[in-house]
Amino acid sequence: MALPAALWRNARIVPCTTVATAASVHADALVTVGERIEWLGEEAQLAPGLRARCAAVHDLGGRLVTPALIDCHTHLVFAGDRAEEFAERQRGVSYEEIARRGGGILSTVRATRAAGEAALLDAAEPRLRALLREGVTAIEVKSGYGLTLEDEARMLRVARELGRRHDVDVRTTYLAAHAVPPEFAGRGAEYLRVLAREWLPELARRGLVDAVDIYCDRGAFSAADARTLFEAARALELPVKMHAGQFADVGGIGVAAQFAALSCDHLEVLDAADAARMAQAGSVAVLLPVAYYTLGQTQPPPVGLLRAAGVPLAVATDCNPGTSPCASLLLAMNMACRLFGLAAEEALAGVTCHAARALGLAPARGALEAGADAEFVVWDLAAPHELSYWTGLNRCRAVIRRGRLARGTLP
Repeated sequence: MALPAALWRNARIVPCTTVATAASVHADALVTVGERIEWLGEEAQLAPGLRARCAAVHDLGGRLVTPALIDCHTHLVFAGDRAEEFAERQRGVSYEEIARRGGGILSTVRATRAAGEAALLDAAEPRLRALLREGVTAIEVKSGYGLTLEDEARMLRVARELGRRHDVDVRTTYLAAHAVPPEFAGRGAEYLRVLAREWLPELARRGLVDAVDIYCDRGAFSAADARTLFEAARALELPVKMHAGQFADVGGIGVAAQFAALSCDHLEVLDAADAARMAQAGSVAVLLPVAYYTLGQTQPPPVGLLRAAGVPLAVATDCNPGTSPCASLLLAMNMACRLFGLAAEEALAGVTCHAARALGLAPARGALEAGADAEFVVWDLAAPHELSYWTGLNRCRAVIRRGRLARGTLP
């Protein structure tokens, strides 16, 4: 049944169409018709004819309203944990040394391969619920802990099922190029060809892949590997993304730019030339401050270079068992401000309009404007910068999804 027109009034609306409009309140009312926003502005300027069409009126009591949040980089589906590795790093063992000893990603691969779909769903649901309680209505979920055709397929099916069960938009990203599995030890180039030319077309045929990613870094995959994978993705008309520059620059960003990557993520190691390439390609920089914090890194992404080049800055949790055991996008916003020097309005844009770009969801998602999806959050907060100010306190009052109350309570 189609929703009638509804007026949402007495609000303090932050549209987040740009960084500038994420800084302050720009309207006090909006009208939704069905699942879309029909109008946004000052209620005094609302046309009488449109007001008359509104069968429902919701007084929000002067509360803050933002677009629904988007977590644009997660590894949400996995089995087990790596708490022991966290303890090892506290004793001075590096992440790369742990990986060389058979830990790291391959540790989670072993646990994930041993888990059935039901177990993976049960493990992922609490992490997803935590994000939903903070106003998230769209999320990316990567594969990459299966590293066989059917194990990758199982992860992607679980991600799709999470979206169906919890009424959240899940964008699935194929990340078999996450690590070389034990059965291909010493044959990384062969593994890359198999995952690019055999597994990817099959998983795309099954309707499980929305985008393609690769971990392009020291000790991982090369720029040449990225080109092979991205050519396969292009043949299937799938967009690409890249983990790049977390530990070293291996030339991947240049390849990502040539393929107009939706995003390049991490970017602790980045120079001005690559920032310019990203800007020219229209790629978003996805900053992952919780991973930086968890690993105890000391070289943050060069945010100034990215700003100067005009690269949009997104922020995400990177929820994963090894380097970012985090299921709070609000905490990631706070860390992006404190550790990377983002302004509060940049962090908010980073989980709304820029996160939507990083997932290929803009302009319908991530901003409040006429024609956009009616997806927004009502907060018990006085100002938008408070979203990045609080830690451990969630002031989400209500989540509106497709024009309907999805979670919480209205005033």
